[in-house]
Amino acid sequence: MSIFSPQKESSTGGLAEAIDKILDKGLVINADIAVSVSGVELLGIKIRAALASFETAARYGLEFPSGTNLEMGAWKEAMKDKEECPQCGKMVEREQLLIDMCPWCGWKSAMAQMGEKVLAKVKVSSQTSNRVNR
Repeated sequence: MSIFSPQKESSTGGLAEAIDKILDKGLVINADIAVSVSGVELLGIKIRAALASFETAARYGLEFPSGTNLEMGAWKEAMKDKEECPQCGKMVEREQLLIDMCPWCGWKSAMAQMGEKVLAKVKVSSQTSNRVNR
């Protein structure tokens, strides 16, 4: 077998993995059904269906029925700017991921690590200045 031959990715997720992927990527079904007799359309049905998580729907700007309460917590959470953690792959608020760390796996960005070093230097310098002032 060649190094460049396609290989099937092994997965054991089954239904749960399939549902997670559908909600993450979204699924849209468009169907037009027409019943005609002698070229005269007697019945026409148009079906438009979308299946997606709130986050995916917000990202792609899917329209929801009038009366949908956009002030609910789920919508507010979906509208936050999120990014995928490079270590665990979970979606985390971009600001938290860059400035602090991933709450799922503890991964820290270079910016967060630099911030810790700066804080440590400030702490050390303030401790030494306190000793000198005494």
